[in-house]
Amino acid sequence: MIEDFIARTRPSAPTPQPSTAQREALLRAAGVPEELWEHSGPYGIAPLSVRMGMRFVEFTPDRVVATMPVAGNEQNVGLLHGGAHLVMAESLGSLSAVLHVRLTLGWQRAVVGTEIGATHHRSITEGLVTGTCTPITLGRTLTCHEIVMRDEQDRRLSTVRMTNMILPERD
Repeated sequence: MIEDFIARTRPSAPTPQPSTAQREALLRAAGVPEELWEHSGPYGIAPLSVRMGMRFVEFTPDRVVATMPVAGNEQNVGLLHGGAHLVMAESLGSLSAVLHVRLTLGWQRAVVGTEIGATHHRSITEGLVTGTCTPITLGRTLTCHEIVMRDEQDRRLSTVRMTNMILPERD
């Protein structure tokens, strides 16, 4: 019985890249504006973000906002998992850094996370979490963002700070 549950919830192979039609459907369903699809990579939306139910509400270099349900993202005692906060924050911070590089700087460079840290302020057991990512600094080699998660009553659940490195051009 437990083996069946594990087999259904854990992929056994890397996630295949979606077809063009599947990628567009994922981006549309996640709320990403069509004019930004070219900046979202081969999967469109990260497979983990899709599994966690993230939906984007706002998508600019200065502000990326998304929602995520608590349901399906709980730890074993029913609270939203602390790692879910970090997955959401890293998704928002990375996308915001990419938008800065592509739209503000006009570069086609890759961005990688180098540091992330969270402070959890209160727990949540149901409903929808909204994550709002805003820049602290936007440079030519590093970006730093603050990502704040709030519940439906606008109470702060966690605060995350993330730093991304803008990689140099590759030959």
